[in-house]
Amino acid sequence: MNRLLGWAEFAAEVLHLEAFGRRRLERRIAYLATIRADGSPRVHPVSPFIGGGCLAVYMEPTSLKAADLRRDARCALHCAVEDNEGGDGEFYLTGRAEEVTDAARRAAAVGWAEAVGYDPVERHVFFEFKLGYVLATTYDKGAKREHWRADLAR
Repeated sequence: MNRLLGWAEFAAEVLHLEAFGRRRLERRIAYLATIRADGSPRVHPVSPFIGGGCLAVYMEPTSLKAADLRRDARCALHCAVEDNEGGDGEFYLTGRAEEVTDAARRAAAVGWAEAVGYDPVERHVFFEFKLGYVLATTYDKGAKREHWRADLAR
């Protein structure tokens, strides 16, 4: 996974997967996998949001997930499912999380989070996801999987 794209570029490639991902991630709990300092995985519940062509999360600056991402930006994000049958489907992505440090971009991210009903405060830190791989799975009449890779995108 060498090439990574932002949410807007992903949407331009596969609008139907973007819409599915938005439904499965936004205003919901998802699970963020990060890498601990010792190399082992760590999983955290997060509340992703989408705005300005970006998929992002915010968190406490002292959280373990923030420390993990600052040290090693590789991550995976998976939507929560409603039941043992996969509910309304699964959306999974891998890539890197980039901390949003630019003041104007951070202010925009605060607005995007507020637009979907979240309430970030000044101390929170923001990370934007850059996507390398996406897997969408639905379970109507059996499992149907669709993959997307940034390195195969236009």
